[in-house]
Amino acid sequence: MGTLTLNQTPVRTSRNFHINNIKLENEPIPEKIGKFHHVEITGENEKIRVNNIREEKICQLVYGLGEELINQSTKQANQRLRVTIEDKTNSEMQIRFRFDKENTQLVDDIQIEVEEQAKATLIIKYEAPKDINAFHNGLIKLQAKNGSNIHIILVNMINTKSNHFMTIENTLEEKAKVNYTIIDFGGKNSITNYYARLLGNASNNSLNTMYLGKENQLFDFNYIGELQAEKSNIDIQVEGALKDHAKKHFKGTIDFKKGCKKATGNETENCMLLSNTARSLALPMLLCSEEEVEGNHSCSARKNRR
Repeated sequence: MGTLTLNQTPVRTSRNFHINNIKLENEPIPEKIGKFHHVEITGENEKIRVNNIREEKICQLVYGLGEELINQSTKQANQRLRVTIEDKTNSEMQIRFRFDKENTQLVDDIQIEVEEQAKATLIIKYEAPKDINAFHNGLIKLQAKNGSNIHIILVNMINTKSNHFMTIENTLEEKAKVNYTIIDFGGKNSITNYYARLLGNASNNSLNTMYLGKENQLFDFNYIGELQAEKSNIDIQVEGALKDHAKKHFKGTIDFKKGCKKATGNETENCMLLSNTARSLALPMLLCSEEEVEGNHSCSARKNRR
């Protein structure tokens, strides 16, 4: 134990803002990861397949939460899944991870390949009852090929005394559409790093997050989108509420790279404060190395005056 530094922003801001990263003090990261058996997969068919990967795999990430957690995902994952989607009729699959007294540690490495023109909805749920002290470190790496369309719904319903860490990285090819819906309610500390690289012309990424913080929960969202192709688009929408002593940090970076003419990027973050002791910090950023692009960002925090 000690200080764990996570979720570095791509560009440093003043230290006085206390938002360049998140530091967790004396939070235990398990050195040894046991087995995890409570995984339910429904909706699998011949065009949406899930394979268990047994070998360790070096995972090269552009950002990620931090070296310690990424190394754990690479070397110690107790659930390694490869999801291959070939269905063009928009089928649905659900992967459900359930913690209990015999399954308290989950390090999952999920690799998703969406083939050309394929369509699907993938639901991933994490659930832990109140009496379990759980640990979750998850990694999702997605490749969306030309003309594909994927909707991923992530649901975090673990309890408020457990840690929940997520690293998500996406690569979008030409005319690919990737839509994320993140429902984030659980975790003593819920820390998410999301990165999307839009490499293909007319690729489209939307990210919609809903959260509700209570007690002493801490949410830290670091969302990064790089637009590298013409007419690419990213849309980030974050909505939530905090009560009691809960805290939320939002860091949203949209980066217009050279070659992304006529690209668009939008990010909006709104927080409702339901108590005088809840705290919200927000840092929306637009970076630009190209002309003929359109970027917009906004954030707000409102108090409930009832």
